[in-house]
Amino acid sequence: MKLGFHIESAEAVPFAASPIVALKLRISAMQPVQAIALRVQVRIEPQKRSYLAREAAELDELFGLPARFAETLRPFLWTHASVLVPAFTEQVSVEIHLPCSQDFELGVTKYFHALCDGEIPLLLLFSGTVFQLGEGGGLSIAPVPWSHEALFRMPVRVLKEAIEQHYPNSTAVRLHRDVFDRLRHFKTDRGFTTLEQAIEHLLQTAAADSQTDPARRESPR
Repeated sequence: MKLGFHIESAEAVPFAASPIVALKLRISAMQPVQAIALRVQVRIEPQKRSYLAREAAELDELFGLPARFAETLRPFLWTHASVLVPAFTEQVSVEIHLPCSQDFELGVTKYFHALCDGEIPLLLLFSGTVFQLGEGGGLSIAPVPWSHEALFRMPVRVLKEAIEQHYPNSTAVRLHRDVFDRLRHFKTDRGFTTLEQAIEHLLQTAAADSQTDPARRESPR
C-alpha cells in the first residue's frame, strides 16, 4: 500500500514531564486505513546546514576542527519513536514526540547545545504495520517499508523553547555518586549554600592557578 508522509510543523510540548518537541505528521493514503502501528527513526543530517564560528568551536568535540567538517559531518541518530495512527480515509495528522535529553554524555545533546539559531535538518524513516479491511470484511495486514521517509528542517528555537520550559537559564549535569558526594561535602565544609556556588569557587580557583602556573594553562583534551 502506498502511503505519503509529510512533516507540517514542530512545537515545544507544554506541561510535559520532560523537554519534548512534537512534530506534526500528515499521513495520506489512497485507500481507507483502519490503523497504523508506526515506528519512526529520526536522524540528524548535520552536513546540510552551515555553522557560525561559535557553533563550530562548540562542535569540536563531536566533529573535530571546522577544516575537517567535509569529512566528519555525517548523519547520526537522534531517537526512535512509536505512534499509533487511528483510522482515516484520505489523510490524518498525528504527533511524533521527540525527547530533548539534557544528558551531556550523549552526542545529540552536545550537538543541540552547540547550535545558536537556524534549523536542524532531520530525516525521518518510517516502518511498521498497516491494518485495513480486506474483502469480506476481514482484516488485512501489510508492512510499512523503510523506503518511506520525510525531510524536515526543524527550527532551533523550538528545541530551545522545549528545554527552557524545564531548565530556565540552567542545565542538568550527571555525576557519579561518589563525585556528587564529594562535591556536596565540599559545599558544606566551605559554607556554600548551593552546589553552583561550590562549582563556581572551584572554577575560579583553577583559573587563578592557571595564571600563576603556565604549565596548567592548556588542559589536556
